[in-house]
Amino acid sequence: MRLGGQHRRSGTWRSTALALLCLGVGWVALTAVEASTAQPPSAVSPTLREALDQYCIACHNQRLRTAELALDTVDASHPEADPELWERVVAKLRAGSMPPPRRPRPDAATYQVLTTQLEAALDQAWVGSPNPGRGSAVHRINRTEYGNAVRDLFALDIDVTEILPGDETADGSFDNFADVLTISRSQLERYLSVARQVTRLAVGLAPPSPGFDTFEIPLHVVQDERQSEALPLGSRGGLAIPYQFPVDGEYQFKVRLRRQYQRYLMGMGWAQQLEVRLDGRLLERFTVGGNAQGVPAAASYAGDGEPGFAGDPDWETFMQLTGDDGLEVRVPVEAGPHTVGVSFVRELWEPEGLPQPLQRGRVLTNDQIYMGYAAVGAVDIGGPYTDPGSTPDTPSRRAIFGCRPPTATATVDIDEAAERACAMEIVSRLARSAYRRPVTASDTATLLEFFDAGRRDGRSFDAGIQFALERLLVDPDFLLRLERDPAQVEAGSVYALSDLEVASRLSFFLWSSVPDDELLTLAEAGRLTEPAVLEQQARRMLADPRAHDALVDDFAAQWLNLRRVGEVVVDPGRYPHYDETLLNAFKRETELFVGSTLREDRGVATLLNADYTFVNERLAQHYGIPGIYGTRFRRVPLSNPNERGGLLGEGALLATTSYPDRTSPVLRGKWLLDNIFGLPVPPPPPGVDTTLEEEPGTRPPTIRERLAQHRRSPTCASCHSVIDPLGFALENFDVIGGWRDIDEAGQPVDATGTTTSGARVEGLAGLRALLLDDPERFPRTVTEKLLAYALGRPLAYYDRPTVRQIVREAAAEDYRWSSLIVGIVKSPTFLTRAAETAAN
Repeated sequence: MRLGGQHRRSGTWRSTALALLCLGVGWVALTAVEASTAQPPSAVSPTLREALDQYCIACHNQRLRTAELALDTVDASHPEADPELWERVVAKLRAGSMPPPRRPRPDAATYQVLTTQLEAALDQAWVGSPNPGRGSAVHRINRTEYGNAVRDLFALDIDVTEILPGDETADGSFDNFADVLTISRSQLERYLSVARQVTRLAVGLAPPSPGFDTFEIPLHVVQDERQSEALPLGSRGGLAIPYQFPVDGEYQFKVRLRRQYQRYLMGMGWAQQLEVRLDGRLLERFTVGGNAQGVPAAASYAGDGEPGFAGDPDWETFMQLTGDDGLEVRVPVEAGPHTVGVSFVRELWEPEGLPQPLQRGRVLTNDQIYMGYAAVGAVDIGGPYTDPGSTPDTPSRRAIFGCRPPTATATVDIDEAAERACAMEIVSRLARSAYRRPVTASDTATLLEFFDAGRRDGRSFDAGIQFALERLLVDPDFLLRLERDPAQVEAGSVYALSDLEVASRLSFFLWSSVPDDELLTLAEAGRLTEPAVLEQQARRMLADPRAHDALVDDFAAQWLNLRRVGEVVVDPGRYPHYDETLLNAFKRETELFVGSTLREDRGVATLLNADYTFVNERLAQHYGIPGIYGTRFRRVPLSNPNERGGLLGEGALLATTSYPDRTSPVLRGKWLLDNIFGLPVPPPPPGVDTTLEEEPGTRPPTIRERLAQHRRSPTCASCHSVIDPLGFALENFDVIGGWRDIDEAGQPVDATGTTTSGARVEGLAGLRALLLDDPERFPRTVTEKLLAYALGRPLAYYDRPTVRQIVREAAAEDYRWSSLIVGIVKSPTFLTRAAETAAN
């Protein structure tokens, strides 16, 4: 919650610093109570009223109303009467951000006593009358949930990110927040189109005409090693493509080789073997390179047009036009999921002469690397080019067709009654799962109308089923999650969600998908919300691989900004050894690491203090870990906790919080406050100059010196004194997460920071110790993020007692993932809802 307001007075450090600190940047006092201005311990802690009068009302009174907060007239003996105000006070006390620096502060015991008393009063009132909030009554499923639902309904695993519009992400949060999941006309049009594509593919109807899909490899992905576990041992480069073939038929695979930015082929100076495989079976082996005619262009000059540097005409034609002609194969393929593999046979060699520095960056885009490795640029899959000879047998068809009507013959007519009965069984079964409730006669009648329309003009039974399922996927009851107030409910009262609504909440929380049959059956019987049954189901679902995939690929990817790894831009001049292969390794490391803590049900503190990580050879070399070879990721122990260990030392998080040419303590500090300490930071005030330009002709300053200049402004200092010390603690990591002792300015790295309280934070180890000093701090942040994700809305003041209760109860289980998740599922905030009022 943003707490800041207009400055009522200016010209004093007090009003400026306090008002800006109250903008929501509460400092993780971390050890704020150790400030040099703290009062000596007292034998008897003051009452809340006495503490407010002594430390707070000089600024927070009716006359000044600093940060729009007046504490001189509130009833401190009954905080439960105004929970919104007192939750703001609790947040500041927990953070230790109030009173501000250089003002008298309570001792540590007083902070603790006051915070505990306030929380106890607020929590006791909440237990007596929980306020679960309301949230949106209409919640569109997002793109990820749509794809997962298609997978679970039709056993069809396809990537819908290329065919559905992206979902907006609420500020600093998740793309499943109902308030930002609007529906536009373009989205409706795409839903109609995608429903047809998906259902034709699932049912196995032949496309009206052959089509093709293209799979490209980004230019900065290095292809010197085996690229996938689905490719054969001894292979190099290329890619493995999971692909759903719609029907039996003949398909064509065409390979295009990599070209540099002026469209010249790369690595064509010698002969190399290129293989095309289907499910590991060799289809064709081609020889590429080594057959260009004429004198080549000078190294790195291909396409430059410089006089005297161009190649012979025949060579130019080969490199620009014909060098990768004919790399295609056409073969019969059975319908269903298969893996198309394209890769080179790996041949090892070492260049003669003196070893040269490894260069990636620009070399991968503007040099033909004539005697280097050729690489795959793209693969096209086209077809089918022949009519299917028989009805395919695929996992999708087995999931859809639970029955088959008798087949008509020359002597036996179509049994329309049997067809209709079978169609009713299919559509009613799938509608129950898609709509997440028992189907009605009206539901079935609508779908059967579309089945009949699909059967017209002599079309097949399968075509009728396809058209009915197409209608199912555009039904509002599939696309929208609805939570309706019961009839006769009193305005503003709290009511229990129905078992079916809880089943939907639970499945979209843990699986990002629709409920399965077991969950729906329990909900229909009214048993799901029985405490023992609910916990059993939550733990069952957590053990399912779908929970691991959803919580890693959806929840953690957004919480930890893993979806931004692909957006990272790095200056190749400063980091010539950088490439996208390293970026992909960063993302995979964090996914495997977070996934391991979930699978093993570890305490969430492991995310910060783990003594292991996951690396392949490329990432191990970057981190300086010896003895790791090959592209396969594996779990490795970490010997030096001061340099690596936990999320804070992983390249994905460090690279996404840097600029292309330098690190940024501000970006890193803000990310830590938002995502690890759980203290959201507002953007800079309008009009503030955020640049850190160097003055021409002067020695380049260190980043610490630049930010010191920034903090000379009182407006900047009030926030940056909170943000910067955390970011400084990670200064031993460069732009792409490599360890360093010298910074970009050529100066020794200073990875120390001093908080507003005077506490000193030294490097990664100091930052980790700061976070783990209070055992509830990080579990509280994780719980807040999980709860917001589970509810599909931002948290508010009335959710804080829920978070505290969950964290307190999870302490006995060492704050394991399961204890936090089960605590959320069993909480009143998850199981109940406030009825509509004018205010909500």
